[in-house]
Formats: sequence, C-alpha cells, structure tokens
Amino acid sequence: MHELAVTQSILKIALDNAKKVDAKKVTAINLLIGQMASIVDDSIQFYWDIISEGTIALGARLNITRLPTEMRCFDCSFVFLPGSNSFECPSCKSIRVQVVQGEEMRIESIDVE
Repeated sequence: MHELAVTQSILKIALDNAKKVDAKKVTAINLLIGQMASIVDDSIQFYWDIISEGTIALGARLNITRLPTEMRCFDCSFVFLPGSNSFECPSCKSIRVQVVQGEEMRIESIDVE
C-alpha cells in the first residue's frame, strides 16, 4: 500500500519539474529502484494510471530499471553481489556486511514535451 504514497511523490516531482520548464506534457519518467527496495513495479503503474488522470502526466510511461544489490564486507572491504540464499562475503566468509546498493529509489530523469 505504501506504493500509493511513493507514486504520489513521483507525480508531484514530475509535475513540479514540468512546470519549471513550461512543459505541455510529461511523456516518460525513468526510475531507478534497488532490488531490495520493497516497491512493487505493477503497483506503482496501477496507482500511476489512476492519480495521473486529469494532469499533463496522463499516459506518461514509467520506465523502471532495477539496480542489483551490492554488499560490502566490514572485515575485508570486498564488494560483492550476494547469493540468493546468503549474504556471506565470498572473499573471507564473514557475515558482517552492509548493503551499499539495492535499497534506493530515485527518479533518474523526466521526459517532457
């Protein structure tokens, strides 16, 4: 359900930026979303289709690129892509790791006419 609030924020950012450049239409929004972000792509699209109605963003494409999860080991500083069943460092086998990429969500660009 939090996708509604996220989608409302995306729409507000898109409309605010379109207004700054005097755009007539928002044609696409390019999003970067980490694999570990608890965001469901289809839910964002569902809410977008509803809340963009009556705005210059109606019909704009939502292009979503998923960023892979990257971890860094606290013990040896090795950066790696975790396996599907383990976050263990493949270099030193430590489980003391942190996520350095994969939880984020951001607008990469907004296409307008």
